[in-house]
Amino acid sequence: MAGIDHAPPPFFKRGPAPLALLTFYIAISLAVFVLDLRFRSLNLLRQSITLLIDPVQRVAQTPGSLVDYANNYLQGLQALQQENNALKHAQLNTAPNLQRLIQLEVENERLRKLLSVKEREKANGQVAQILYTARDPFSRKVIVDKGQQSGIVAGQPAIDETGVVGQVTRVFPFSAEITLITDKDQAVPVQIVRSGQRSVVFGLGNGQLELRYMPANADVQEGDILVTSGLDGIYLPGFPVAKVINIERDSAYSFARIFCVPVAGVENFGEIMVLDPRQPLPPAPPESASRESGSDKMTVRQKNRAKKTN
Repeated sequence: MAGIDHAPPPFFKRGPAPLALLTFYIAISLAVFVLDLRFRSLNLLRQSITLLIDPVQRVAQTPGSLVDYANNYLQGLQALQQENNALKHAQLNTAPNLQRLIQLEVENERLRKLLSVKEREKANGQVAQILYTARDPFSRKVIVDKGQQSGIVAGQPAIDETGVVGQVTRVFPFSAEITLITDKDQAVPVQIVRSGQRSVVFGLGNGQLELRYMPANADVQEGDILVTSGLDGIYLPGFPVAKVINIERDSAYSFARIFCVPVAGVENFGEIMVLDPRQPLPPAPPESASRESGSDKMTVRQKNRAKKTN
């Protein structure tokens, strides 16, 4: 028993010490790191290794990708079924109103013809995709994928499926800039649906709007819907613009501060419709002509009075 030696075989004692190997490998790693950082000498080697490893990585990721694809497919299918059911219910709920709306439109057109009233302008336009927002962080503007090649001109209004979005302010060959109604330099003439009062709504630059020039005792309530009045010759009348959310009345001021939020998805990105330009409004009669017509009426009245006295 005394002759048994528990020391390791001589094979494991050969070579440099582990600490020396560790120091050597660390020095090589630092040298390679410095050379690659300074001279980019390992880019070709790195690309070659990546090219060889890429198929292996794709094969290794295939089971996980298949599971994710199947999960997304099943979730998307379920979401589409729910959305389809919701759209069917919404269609059934709105079907009576839509049917009556068609009948009312026909009746309205017939009454306008009987009364010799000018027909309403048709809202025609073209759909455009919002690409990105403008680079100016202090403005509310978006860029769409339609420009001069599509017949877009400055001044055209833009709407979405719920209301007014903004107005075309600059046109480029293949794109156009639309200033949103929430921009601080944008104003839209509006009318309160409930009371019929007219005013102007201005953007505040923070996603909200303000209804200005309304007296402190004006008949305005929270929840009132504002639609375009059409007095500016740009927007067709009747398009929803904003909803009143807060009213500040102070007897010390002549006007009330009325804050609104846009009805349309102004701050959302998607598709919008750029409406065709409106037909120009008839020019207002000159003051001289109105004065002459007024004087003519006065002379006719004076002549009639003279005949009666005679």
